[in-house]
Amino acid sequence: MPVSQSALSVAQSSVVLFCLLLIQDKALGQTAAQPPPSPFLRKKVWIAASVLPWLKSRIASRRHFCGFSVGHRSSFIQRKMSEVLFQSRGKVLTVDTMNPAVKKVEYAVRGPIVIRAVELEKELKQGVKKPFTEVIKANIGDAHALGQRPITFLRQVIALCAYPDLLNDNKFPEDAKERARRILQACGGGSIGAYSASQGIDCVRQDVAQYIERRDGGIPSDPNNIYLSTGASDAIVTLLKLLVSGEGRSRTGVLIPIPQYPLYSAALSELGAVQVNYYLDEENCWALDVQELRRAVTAARQHCQPKVLCIINPGNPTGQVQSRKCIEDVIRFAAEEKLFLMADEVYQDNIYAQGCQFHSFKKVLYEMGPEYCNTVELASFHSTSKCYMGECGFRGGYMEVINLDPQVKLQLTKLVSVRLCPPVPGQVLLDVITNPPREGEPSYKQFIKEKTAVLNNLAEKAQLTEEIFNTVPGIKCNPVQGAMYSFPRIEIPDKAVKEAQAKGQSPDMFYCMKLLEEMGICVVPGSGFGQREGTHHFRMTILPPTEKLRILLNKLKEFHERFTREYS
Repeated sequence: MPVSQSALSVAQSSVVLFCLLLIQDKALGQTAAQPPPSPFLRKKVWIAASVLPWLKSRIASRRHFCGFSVGHRSSFIQRKMSEVLFQSRGKVLTVDTMNPAVKKVEYAVRGPIVIRAVELEKELKQGVKKPFTEVIKANIGDAHALGQRPITFLRQVIALCAYPDLLNDNKFPEDAKERARRILQACGGGSIGAYSASQGIDCVRQDVAQYIERRDGGIPSDPNNIYLSTGASDAIVTLLKLLVSGEGRSRTGVLIPIPQYPLYSAALSELGAVQVNYYLDEENCWALDVQELRRAVTAARQHCQPKVLCIINPGNPTGQVQSRKCIEDVIRFAAEEKLFLMADEVYQDNIYAQGCQFHSFKKVLYEMGPEYCNTVELASFHSTSKCYMGECGFRGGYMEVINLDPQVKLQLTKLVSVRLCPPVPGQVLLDVITNPPREGEPSYKQFIKEKTAVLNNLAEKAQLTEEIFNTVPGIKCNPVQGAMYSFPRIEIPDKAVKEAQAKGQSPDMFYCMKLLEEMGICVVPGSGFGQREGTHHFRMTILPPTEKLRILLNKLKEFHERFTREYS
């Protein structure tokens, strides 16, 4: 019988204990017999069942052993053998035995800075004195957590679906009730507590397809190509699972922008794919340059097979909005290099800068004609978490797949079926977003008023952020054209860089941690998103209320000036 390593370990420990008994026997002038030979090399159970009774009987005839009575000797041996068994058994799951790919996963948005921010909040509640009275979390795009009010119509339909008795309440407008009834009729048992189809509720997918058609000027969208998901993140990871394959130089390479949203690098680490970086042009407002894509693909082909090109538009963390010409160039490049396109478009309503406009990759693809729209494979993603909605907690989203191989599509459907279905309340919310009140309906005016107010407020805060940052020597901030973040470049003195290195930290992590400890402001180091060698940044959301954002920006200005003086 083959001997496992753990069994050998147990045997070795047992032999050591038995040898100690032999030494004690010799000290008493006794002679010990040899231990039974083979059972030591078989199973742990034998040690408890055979070795322990054998050792106990071996000593039972002695009246004294190291000052112990017979009973104490027996107890001593039993205890020691139990300790050996326990120590050899250990944990099945340890850091050494766990999936090594998981250990490579990093997600800066909820990393060490945020963990420390939570600790500081607890300390403040306990009365611990700090140089600040509150922690301002500007690390993540969680609109409602930072004070944004929910859109009334969205929550009305959710409430009606969650508690259908409210359909009899005249406080709710009729257009909200109509939508709720239609959704409930499509749910099992008329309840959003029932599972849905794995691809999503049929009527919701129909509404998503119609929304895409309206957005893209009438270009058809097939509900069968729509997959509802647990936020956009879930759909992105699901598709990457299908795309990643091969070993060694044939392993799938995935091109991602640098700076990038850490979901991508984390997912690629978990899946064991090869991350292929292409750098956005900071000097040109974080523009995407096809020549940089070509450089990245050529270099990557030396060690992997580039298969996927990920685009984030509008950009996270960089806030750029891609021009139509840029999107056309990217599509041509993907066609030439035979790359699968993944278009992350979750900030498509968040456009602020004059002259900027959102163009969906699907719309541009179809308008480029059959040469491209019939061949280039594309998946585009959207979410309930961003734009004017900010409904992060409902975890709603979708992806639309274009030109996907029919057999692969079957595999995709199978893969999403494993998770049964996306959260049904999230599907309800997505339906209302893609089927909002129409002109002439009771809720239309209030809906448009609330939606416009949110987006106008974000536009004002985007401009405010850029203006204040660019008044600070040592900070340079590109225009926040879209999305909901700024990604300013910061100059860090050499003395601070050396101190960070001595602490085992990246310079921008060192900077951001001091900012948190001294000012109570939580932002994310640029190193968590990727950046060019020798540059330093941080990502900060523009979501806090205007007055709080102004306070945050002025505190940051004060901190940077003091930090620069201290380390110059």
